[in-house]
Parts: sequence; C-alpha cells; structure tokens
Amino acid sequence: MSAQQDDAERTADLFRRHVNRTWAVMMGGRSEHSASGSYVYSNQGERYLDCGGHGVLLLGHSHPAVVSAVIEQIGKQALPSRFLLSPIVAEAAARLIEVAPPGLEYVFFGTSGSDAVEIAIKLARLSGRSRVIAMRDGFHGKTMGALSVTGRNQFRQPFAPLLPQIEHVPFGDLLELRRALVAARGQACVFVEPIQAEAGVILPPPGYLASVAEACREHDALLVLDEIQTGLGRTGSWWAAQGESVVPDILLAGKILSGGVVPVSAVLATTAVFEPINHDPILHSATFANSPVAAAAAKATIDVIEQDGLVDRSRALGERLLDIVTKTLQTECPGLVRAVRGSGLLIGIEFVAEASVGEFVFEMFRQSVICNFSLNAHSVVRLTPSAYLSEDDVTWLTEALSHSAVAVAERTTMNLQEVTL
Repeated sequence: MSAQQDDAERTADLFRRHVNRTWAVMMGGRSEHSASGSYVYSNQGERYLDCGGHGVLLLGHSHPAVVSAVIEQIGKQALPSRFLLSPIVAEAAARLIEVAPPGLEYVFFGTSGSDAVEIAIKLARLSGRSRVIAMRDGFHGKTMGALSVTGRNQFRQPFAPLLPQIEHVPFGDLLELRRALVAARGQACVFVEPIQAEAGVILPPPGYLASVAEACREHDALLVLDEIQTGLGRTGSWWAAQGESVVPDILLAGKILSGGVVPVSAVLATTAVFEPINHDPILHSATFANSPVAAAAAKATIDVIEQDGLVDRSRALGERLLDIVTKTLQTECPGLVRAVRGSGLLIGIEFVAEASVGEFVFEMFRQSVICNFSLNAHSVVRLTPSAYLSEDDVTWLTEALSHSAVAVAERTTMNLQEVTL
C-alpha cells in the first residue's frame, strides 16, 4: 500500500468515526490534499475542476493577493484587543461601503451567513420590527434564528418551535407580500434574496425587487436584502439587486467576501437602523466578530474583484456557460431537463426527476468536476465556478457535461426498459 493510500484510508476512518459517518461513505474514502485556483487536488493525486464551493469561490482557491494579505495580518495581529481600534477593520468596512448600494453606512463583520442573518434579525427587533416576512423556499442559514426565516419545512420542523411571528409568502408574489405587510404595518421586517440560489436558482419577475422595496416603504417595514450568495460579482454585477436600484435598510454579504480564504460575513446597515448598536456597542458582540484577519481578507478580495474586472468577467463567462450548458443538455439528454437558469456564474440545472440529480452530480465527479446540489430544490444542480476559468477549463467542463448527460440518459433508458419488462 502506498503512503498516499494509507493516508487516505486513515482520513476516511477518522472521518467516519469522529466527523460524519454518512459523508465518509458517500465520498468513497476520497480526501482532498490541497487546492489552488480553479482546482482541488486529492490525496490520491487526482485533480478536480471546482465548479461548486457553494458560491464562495469566485476568486478560486487561495488567491495569492488574499492569502498574502491574511498572512501579513496574522504576522501583525491575529486577534484584536477590543479595547483599541482596529485599522484594518475600519479600512475593510470603508472599502465595502464603497461598492455597496448608496445609503448604507455601517458594517459589522461576522463569521458566517447565518451569523449575519441573526444580526439582521436583532437589528430589526431593535427598530421595533418584531414580525418577519420571508419567502417560501428561501434559504438564510441553519442557526435557530436564521432557520426561523429559512423557508423550507424539511429543515425547520425537526427544531420546532422556532422564533414566533414569522410568516412565509411565495417568492415573486407581490399581492401576498402586500397582504402580509398590511397586517403587520409598522412592525415588519422583510427578508428577500434577489435570486433564490438554494431554491434552484429562481430568478424573480422583472421589477419584483423594486416593487418589494416600494411596498416596504409604503407599509413602514424594514427591507433586508440577503446577498450572501449573490453579491460581490457572482451574478455579473456587484449586487444582484442593483439592476433595479434597490437600496435596502440592511444588506447581507458573505461567501465571496473573504476570497474563500477565511470565514467572514458582513451586515451593512443604514445609520438609522444601526443607531442602537452605535449607542450601545455591547448589544451585539462576539469574540471572533470584526476579526482583523477576516477584514484583511475582505479588503483584499474587493480590491482583486475590482482590479481584475471580475464583475464583467463573471457576466461574460456566465452568459457563455449558460449557453453551453443549455445546448449540451438539450442535445445529450432531451426530455430529462426541465430548465436551465442562471445569472452570471450562478447556474441551475433543473431535472425532471430528482433521481437524475444524484446520478448527474456523481457522473460529473467521475469526470473530475465538482458541482453542488441545491438545499431547497432536490431536482436542481448548481454550477458556481471561479471567474478565472481558462479556455481549457471551459472545454473540460463542456466535455464533462456532455459525458454526464449521456450517461444519465442511458441509465434512465435502461431503467425504463427494466420497468417495462
């Protein structure tokens, strides 16, 4: 047995016994050794094209500018004293505000998307909005407060009862939203994603987001725009809602924010909404919040996105990949795919049958391409690749899509024949 095989088996055994048994079995003992750019390398020496990463890796893995900024900050100061002011946190906050919608002035750096949602709920409560209106099939995280807002009963039910006074309305349905706002006038906070990524990359009707913002103003409700997965260039613009000039009271960012190097999220708020924490900073605090290391990563990431033109590249590459995915699947597995949707480098492939999703994802894995399931839509596969894909990477992805689609179509045909017999 080689040293690599021995290490892989040890990892699988430890993972099975101490981390997660089911995941260890699903991955067949494969483990990752390193990652760089658009690629993940296994302990067995295999190279994978990473088109997954749950929307984090617009810059790919370990972008040198972000890694350098993090290492420099760790060498200088890894954790703050919390008595003195942190220059890098101040600079990162100012840098984030520069690329944010106008009107947002304050930033609180958290550690995860769920963390950001929790802070947003607390800010809403501090403003007198104790009732939350969120969207069915929306995804905002799995901590108890964030889970209360998440719109899928499969995740919510095992942990009930959750936060009270939460109502879910259909995404894209303005009449239902207005009805809920009328019943909660002056007491409501509305959570909405500009694109429901985990629901299967569901794009709203044109004008919907602007109408949501208008309805919130009319009924004295706070608007929380969750751009944790869609923000910072993923959809071909800095923010997915900027095409409709939506300015929320609270904006949530994460995923891409640290360039995939360290955990970080951010809550951006207007001065009015943030005022209670300005007045009393200990109303919300956390040991690892406003981390200098995370702030260094965030500032460097924003610089890279801007300097390398990744917003424009995401839009152009995304349009090209959407066309490739659509044509390839229409050709190779007609009748098995219901729709292909996307915006920038957020692409969803909706299969007619949920069973096809698992087959397709693992066929792609056999072709050394990593892609993601959708948590709130088991019939949808998501592609969220790096904006730095090369021409060879695009060819690799195209061939993997073609091979996987053919394999799924053949297996479906065989299964139908067996049922007929």
